[in-house]
Amino acid sequence: MEISCSSSRSCFELALDYLGWINKTLPYRGSAIRELEKEVRVLQSFDLYLTKCRRRNDETCLEQDEEEKDVTSSRIQDLIIRRMEGLEFACSEYLIHSRSPDWAHIEGELTIFLEAIELFFETDINESCINFLLDCYWLRDPELVIDFIDSVLKTLAKMNRFHFKCLGKKLMFLKSFVLLAVLRGVKGQQLIDLLIHAEVMAINALLLSSTCYCPTDNEVWDQTTRQIYRLIDEMINPSDPQVRETYIHVLTAAKLSRSSDISDLVKNRHLIADFMDHLVPSITQLLKSCTITLAPIMNQMLELLEGLRFLTVLLRHQEKFKELCLEMKNLIGVVACDAAVVIFSLSVNQIQKGLAKETDLALFHLLKVLKFIRAEVTDPVTSVSGFGFPRTNELGSMDFLLENLKELESCNEADDSIAFPKDQIRTVLEDLVFLRSFLVKIADQRNGNGKLQALWSRIMEVAHWAEFVIDSIVVGDKHEYLRRVARDIQLLRTEARETYHSTRHDCGAQRTNQKSFRIESRRSIPVLNEVLVGLDDEIKTIIHSLTRGSKLLDFVSIVGMAGLGKTILANRVCNDPLILSHFHILARCTVSQVYSMHSLLVQLLCSISSRSPDEYLEMDESDLAPKLFKLLKRNRYLIFLDDVWEIKAWNLVKSSLPDDANGSRILFTSRIQLQFKPDSMAHHLRHLTDEESCKLLQKKVFGKEGFPPTLGKVGSQIAKLCRGLPLTVVLTAGILANTAEDCWEEVAKSLTSSIVLNDEYCMMTLELSYNHLSDDLKPCLLYFSAFQEDENIPVRRLFWLWISEGFVRKTEGMRFEDVADDYLKDLVDRSLVMVSEQRSMGGAKACRLHDLVHEFCVKKAKEENFLHVLHSRNDHTGPSNPLRVCDRNARNLMIWESLLEFPYVRSLLLFNEDDLGFWLPKLLRVLDLGELVFHAYLPMEVFLLAHLRYLALRTRGVKFIPAAIANLSRLQTFLLRGNGIHCLLPKAIWNIKTLRHLWTTYPYAGFIFPVENLEECPGLFHLDTLSLAIDPSSQSLQKILTKLPNICRLRCTKTASREKCTGDGILVFDCLSRLESLTLRCFESTRFKFPLNLKKLTLKQNEQPWSEISTIGKLPKLEVLKLVDDPFFGKEWEMKQGEFPKLRVLKLSNLRDFRSWAASSDNFPRLEKLIVHNCWMMEEVPSCLGECPTLEMIEVRGCLESVASSVKQIQQEQIDMGNEVLKILIEDPWSSSEEEEEEEE
Repeated sequence: MEISCSSSRSCFELALDYLGWINKTLPYRGSAIRELEKEVRVLQSFDLYLTKCRRRNDETCLEQDEEEKDVTSSRIQDLIIRRMEGLEFACSEYLIHSRSPDWAHIEGELTIFLEAIELFFETDINESCINFLLDCYWLRDPELVIDFIDSVLKTLAKMNRFHFKCLGKKLMFLKSFVLLAVLRGVKGQQLIDLLIHAEVMAINALLLSSTCYCPTDNEVWDQTTRQIYRLIDEMINPSDPQVRETYIHVLTAAKLSRSSDISDLVKNRHLIADFMDHLVPSITQLLKSCTITLAPIMNQMLELLEGLRFLTVLLRHQEKFKELCLEMKNLIGVVACDAAVVIFSLSVNQIQKGLAKETDLALFHLLKVLKFIRAEVTDPVTSVSGFGFPRTNELGSMDFLLENLKELESCNEADDSIAFPKDQIRTVLEDLVFLRSFLVKIADQRNGNGKLQALWSRIMEVAHWAEFVIDSIVVGDKHEYLRRVARDIQLLRTEARETYHSTRHDCGAQRTNQKSFRIESRRSIPVLNEVLVGLDDEIKTIIHSLTRGSKLLDFVSIVGMAGLGKTILANRVCNDPLILSHFHILARCTVSQVYSMHSLLVQLLCSISSRSPDEYLEMDESDLAPKLFKLLKRNRYLIFLDDVWEIKAWNLVKSSLPDDANGSRILFTSRIQLQFKPDSMAHHLRHLTDEESCKLLQKKVFGKEGFPPTLGKVGSQIAKLCRGLPLTVVLTAGILANTAEDCWEEVAKSLTSSIVLNDEYCMMTLELSYNHLSDDLKPCLLYFSAFQEDENIPVRRLFWLWISEGFVRKTEGMRFEDVADDYLKDLVDRSLVMVSEQRSMGGAKACRLHDLVHEFCVKKAKEENFLHVLHSRNDHTGPSNPLRVCDRNARNLMIWESLLEFPYVRSLLLFNEDDLGFWLPKLLRVLDLGELVFHAYLPMEVFLLAHLRYLALRTRGVKFIPAAIANLSRLQTFLLRGNGIHCLLPKAIWNIKTLRHLWTTYPYAGFIFPVENLEECPGLFHLDTLSLAIDPSSQSLQKILTKLPNICRLRCTKTASREKCTGDGILVFDCLSRLESLTLRCFESTRFKFPLNLKKLTLKQNEQPWSEISTIGKLPKLEVLKLVDDPFFGKEWEMKQGEFPKLRVLKLSNLRDFRSWAASSDNFPRLEKLIVHNCWMMEEVPSCLGECPTLEMIEVRGCLESVASSVKQIQQEQIDMGNEVLKILIEDPWSSSEEEEEEEE
């Protein structure tokens, strides 16, 4: 590469290309090349300025000054050419002597190059040189200024420091400002002033970037950092009044200019969008800087922020923008200028103390114009025809609407500062109550009557229309459509009255089969432990293939259709004693259709090692693969890969699996016959025989073989109709388990008429199961379609979503969560939902669907307009205006484009780190932003969502919640994921009366409640679940808890004490009469007073004497006790007579000094499970536990051999007593560190 022979303008590009070649081709790994690349870019930008700038009309600029400028440019180019020649020669020498390479020559040339540039900065491009250039020269031409800014931006983009990234973003704002001014036809002195300012900012940014290369101490770097932030402030929030005046003059000229061609604006609308994009951060920064903000001003600023977000999305949406008239398009350009004028007129002091009158009027006018534009683009619900209303649980949807209308009709206007048209809403409410009663009367007749069905549909459509119109009024939209809605509802009421009178003779018609089928569930909730009937021959064949044959690594595949029981059979094989004794290691993972190498490796490692999954999740694939290889090396292993759809999945992990020629095997299950090696044979799983189907049906319905005499014939008939497919048998059992015995004949007829001998018959069975659900359960089941296939869904999160969506019916004397739990049990009883993880207190902790049921739910949800899943960019395959939108796996969709198509969406669920835009539809009720991370601050846009009931965000370093959360007056669930520090709540939190769940998923963080003037604050009487952080020395816990009387689940973490401990050091919880689950962390040397209703208690790092545990032992209802990470200090736990009368589960984990445990036969009379993990000094488990008749499981990990021996002795005592149920699990001592319990949502 002959740099010396190149043209002077291209020497920089050639130098950068050569440095890039060195970095990629030669095995040099030093940082000098990267630093040199950055410095060459800085010099390139300076040279661009020197060659393009022109003299001003200033007599002080002499001819020799012009020559000096040109000489400096030539010297920069000569420096690059000369030093690159030396570097080229060094590299050539290296390549010639490649057999004995020596880096010294190259490193020496790099050092000389860097020192030469550093010296050049000190002598030729210093601050005085820059000041001289700015005084005597300018670029002036907009294109030249933009080119120079672009060059500086390329330089800043290579800087690793955060400050330079911020500087780059602000320079991009200036670039967009210049482009906007040119687009809007700004000319003359206003444009010149802006260009000069942009030029000065860019060259100063370049000068600051050059300082980071010079060897400076911390003090110099701190000074540079302050200069960078000062420059950033001058760019977008100018502190200099003259600069601010320049900005406002340019914006005023841009607003008034009529010289710009509207076609140019349409073609270059992205320039306006970019400008507004760069305005948005300045608003958020102003809001974040305000610690005390008046609510009206805060709301106005939030509305401005939301309005600019909306316009940005609109400008980037080609079809929507194209539909606007020319006047509207021009108005958007004017609004961009007005918004900037308002923003540049604001300051933190103004926002906190009140806006100046002129600014206040300008902001008021701007918000009106923004609302007008939005109304023109998303004209609210002018008709019903454009909406795809859901057809699931229509009466339940009507009830949810009526409840909301009753709240609005009775609300105090002074509370929410929203002027509702109450008289009209009252009339609509009365008419809808009448129509609701009419729908109940015709529910059993409409399916056979076309006229009634049509009237039903019209009533539901108008009810949904009314909901949208009224909810739009709540967020500030027009009232005019309410009159039309009220009129249509009145007309329907008249029609319904006339129709009812004409059809009264049919009111005694027979009820639907669904009603007669409903009986009380006979089964408790099962764990995912499926019954396997028959197939013993299949099991023997597969075990033989796994344990015999070639010593080389080989494959065994189980192939069959969905629902045939492939996974259940494979699990039975893997748990067979012959397999467990033959293989040293057994690992498994679920592949499914969506997978990654990282997820497969993590699953396999987690199934082998007992380490925390979080440890593996944070590792890269390059680290996981060798770790798995090392664990498997020299071991005979069996790897079970479940639900494989393509060979690519195997190819991702095969290099991590060693072949030691010792008989290791890979077991696959798949719906597809895959050829893993040329001679591999697939084992095709057969269907059940009629006899096996009958036995399976009997076990699933009655828990044992054999039908009652009256059901033998019809039961055998139903089993035969299942065609040997286990899933069909299980689903049919779910129907029969909830069907009166005298109605089994009707089930048999339904199966006969609906299931046909083709590929769809299983789906038809699912359809039958779905149709037999009550209306309340149908939306709960379809909601699973929002989650990934094979995903284990935390049950609490699922309940919170169901409740926020309005699916859970209010039941007298029951918590919403308890009703939701009954719903889930019903779905499990019907074999539609599987419990994948149990709680220690009983009930489901996580659940999932069989993939075939999930597939059915996805199709049914789409068919009934229940939920729209985004699969790709601009996905419009669903209804025109869906109520619920979910993005499950389309990473980086830019989904804001789709959201503009769905302005009235009520639920938005994201599961990946998508680019949101960031604009949110104002009628949202449910918002889960998935893995999108917000650093230090919450997104201010969410606080305009007045209807929001569920809010889940992933955050890092958020220290406080803004007072604007008070706008979310209907919020029920607020979930913070990943926030590793305590979070201070505002005083306004006490005004959100609907709050039910305040939770953080990070186990050592919680919410800090404000305690100032607590006596005057209202209570949160619906709060059910809370992550609380408290200072035990402040004596404020009791005051806070009296405001939260109905807490059922509480996790309490200690914050740093601000004062010395006073009083007796007791935290009192006995005022919480409904508290069932309590976790206490890090309250060293603090005692507690517990409520008598407590059922579950977890203590971590509290370090109390063992004598204090007697207080816990007296709790009459305690069922679960977990003692983790030294909650007590001392070597001996001596139990007293009669303690823990109802305890079922006891966990002891990481008790470092604990040695001796003394108990008597009357302790733990109901204990079912004992877990002992990493109690390294513990000597033995008390032998008296051998007398406990209810004991089912003892699990020991990381303990002395004497502990394992004592457990085996207890097992033998249980066997001697006739109890063979007790299972023991003993893992190798010192095998792993205790994993942190996963904190579910």
